Order: sequence, then structure tokens, then C-alpha cells
Amino acid sequence: METGVRPSTLHFDHVYLENSWHHDCVVTIADGVIARIEQADPNQKHNASERILGWALPGMPNLHSHCFQRGMAGLSERRGPSDDSFWTWREVMYRFLDRLDPDAVEDIAAMAMMEMMETGFTALAEFHYLHHDPEGKFYANRAEMAERIIAAAQKTGLCLTLLPVFYAHGNFGGQDPHHGQRRFVNSPDSYATLFDATQKALRSLSGSKMGLAPHSLRAATPDQLNALLSLHKDGPVHIHIAEQMKEVEDCIHWCGTRPVNWLLSNMPVDENWCLIHATHMDNQETIALAQSGAIAGLCPITEANLGDGVFNAIPYRAAGGRFGIGSDSNIEISAAHELRWLEYGQRLTQRGRNLLADAEGNSTGETLYRMACQSGAQALSQKIGSIAVGQRADFVVLDHNNPGLAGHSDKTIIDAYLFSTGHAAIDRVICGGMTWVENGRHKNHTAITTAYRHRMKKVLAS
Repeated sequence: METGVRPSTLHFDHVYLENSWHHDCVVTIADGVIARIEQADPNQKHNASERILGWALPGMPNLHSHCFQRGMAGLSERRGPSDDSFWTWREVMYRFLDRLDPDAVEDIAAMAMMEMMETGFTALAEFHYLHHDPEGKFYANRAEMAERIIAAAQKTGLCLTLLPVFYAHGNFGGQDPHHGQRRFVNSPDSYATLFDATQKALRSLSGSKMGLAPHSLRAATPDQLNALLSLHKDGPVHIHIAEQMKEVEDCIHWCGTRPVNWLLSNMPVDENWCLIHATHMDNQETIALAQSGAIAGLCPITEANLGDGVFNAIPYRAAGGRFGIGSDSNIEISAAHELRWLEYGQRLTQRGRNLLADAEGNSTGETLYRMACQSGAQALSQKIGSIAVGQRADFVVLDHNNPGLAGHSDKTIIDAYLFSTGHAAIDRVICGGMTWVENGRHKNHTAITTAYRHRMKKVLAS
């Protein structure tokens, strides 16, 4: 398998350090980590292995994805006999995953991860819940499906935080799961076995992390949540919450309060937690989540595609809340487009512009990018999201020859990237000190796309 090139030093013409642009910097990398950053001396010849033109940004963390759903993109855009919603989309998803064996999961995940890297993501928190065979039975190797996610990360070079999902019930109050959920479901004991096997498998992937993922309050009871938190006490905890109004209504019917309020009142939510979507919060919940230290995991493209609604970002940020971005269903994969649609959603609902910039006169794009990098690093529990000594050597380099960037200065370059050129401006991506993307194309692009095309023809013909 083709691999990236491992340089020892890189000379960047433009690099984003400490929340501002710096010029002519030499970065020394050791074992995939930034060891030293120094200003190039124009009077001395530097021994950098390569001089990199363009604009080097920190790689963007993707804090939420279900990789297998990349294969169903385009299958749910036909209106049914009743009003379409997240709940009808979910039925399409159940039918699609019945066609997937472990080989298909690996090929689809590799395609999704490759596209993530080509479009500006360099690390991923994979919310992994497809555990069992099509009959809902355990694989002989409990970590079979997790190992396929790990294999895809090895093919693509993406930094991985793996979140094996606990899923036991079909709705609040411990209701029985649906037939379509049979490939997800575990008891607490079987999940503990799965978790242990996954943890062992993850040792083969350098720089990887492990976390917990109770799927949602719909899928886990309070007692089960407490048991999960005792299983892995020092890793990140991710959970879907308040994505749909029906979910909020069902939660109130179950316990008399809204889901985010219940979670914050009953669980030790802190900076280790990431609440995915949190779309439907009242003002009290919005402020309380902001003050908890947890991250709001936002996926604007998927949230728009599913008709979820728009996150209450303005009061959340005013209260000091932090957010990162994810690609979720992978209907479209692009770090720039996720951030663009985060701001555009606010503009459409509030009928204003530049609503998420952090101060008058500041760049909206720079504010969004910086926050998503910092919060994504926290959500993945990885040393990523900034270009600094001790951090993983992850860079996204914008093409200095891209016409959409021509004439732009430090003040506007990130805005031009996010709101105009998008990921078409990406020239190179370096992950863990290795160049994996050049001229916008992943080193293993041909092999991965060929395998994906072959696999999807078989899957969709079945």
C-alpha cells in the first residue's frame, strides 16, 4: 500500500500560529509531533526538507461521523406516501445497513475518511454503532466491525478517536428496540466485552484514542448510563441529544423535563462530554450547556438534510459555549462547507450577517475555524487543532495559485476559503507529519475509489 512521505522539517511561507498568521516559519517534526517552530533567518540557509507555498492552517477535527452512511448518500431523497422526516429517513438507513458485510463497511469507511482528508479534516471521532451481523448476532470476533474502521483509518492516515456505541432500547424508559436496530443492540455485559475487544484492536493504530458513546437517552436507561461511565473513566463521552422535536416531546412524557436539562441535572457532564446536535434547547438549557464546559457537536449539513432544525448558536456563544463540527451522515463531506452552513443557518433564521464573529471587526471565518479546531480537539481528547510544539503535525495547506484566493491578505484568507472557494482550494494535507494529500488528491485515491465503486455496485444490486 502506498504511504505518505515523512519530512523532518518544513518551511512554510504562511502558517497560522497562536491565532494569527506568521510568515517564513520552519517547523521541525519528530515522530509525527511538532518538536520546534522557529522563524526562518533570511541570512541563513535552512535545511528544511521542503518549502511549502500557500497558507497552512491547523487540520480540522471531525467530531461526529457514521462512516457507513456515506454509502447511502442519495438513497433517501425520494418523497414517500407520508410526510418525510428524520424518522422516515431512519427506515431507509435500516434497510441499507442490512446489505452491509464487514468488507463493505471497510471500503465505505475508507472512502469517507479519504474524502474527509481531501476536504480539510485530519482527525475523526467515529460514532460507531454497526456492531453485529445482519441477523443481529455477534461476530465471532466481537471487534470485527471496529477493526474495519481501524483498517480504513490506517489506509487513509486519519487520526482516529473511536467511540463504540451502546444501544439497548428503542425509546425512553427502556422500551424494546425495533427490528431495524438489531445490528446495534447490546446488553451492558455484551457491550463491556465489545468495548474490551475494541480497545485491544485499537492498539494497532498509532495515536488513536478510545471513548464512550451512549447512543442517546432514547437508547440507554439512567442505570445503564451510570454503568457505562464506570467502564472508561478518563476518555471522552459523546451522546446524541435533542436532535428532533419528537425526541424532546417523548422525553418530557417519560420524565417531565427536556432531554438536555435531564442530562445536565442527572449526569456528570463536563469538559469530557460532547453533546451531538442539541438542536432543540430552551434558553435555560442553552445557558446551562454553555456553562458546563461540554462541547456542542454540530453537523449543519446533515441537520439541514434531515430537517432537524437550527442550533441556537448566538445565545449559546454569548454564554461562553463552545462548538465543533462533524460530518455525521456524510451526505456531503467538507470541513469548509460545514462551517459555512453553521453561519448561514444563523443568517437565515436571524436575518443578519456575520453573526458568529467574536467581536466587531473580526473575521467570521477565522472565529469559526479557530473555535471548531479547539473544540474538536477537546471532543476527540487529542493533541490536535493547533500548530504548536507538542501537537500532532496536522496541516491543511491552501493553494496559493487558486484564483479564488488571489489578492487576499491575512485578514481575509480564511473567509475566502470558507465562504467562497471551499475545499477546492486545498492543495496539500499533512497528517502526523506525513503528506497524504497533494494537489487536492489523496495518495491512495485510486485504490480506495476503485474498491468503493466495485463494492457499491454489489451492495446496491443486492
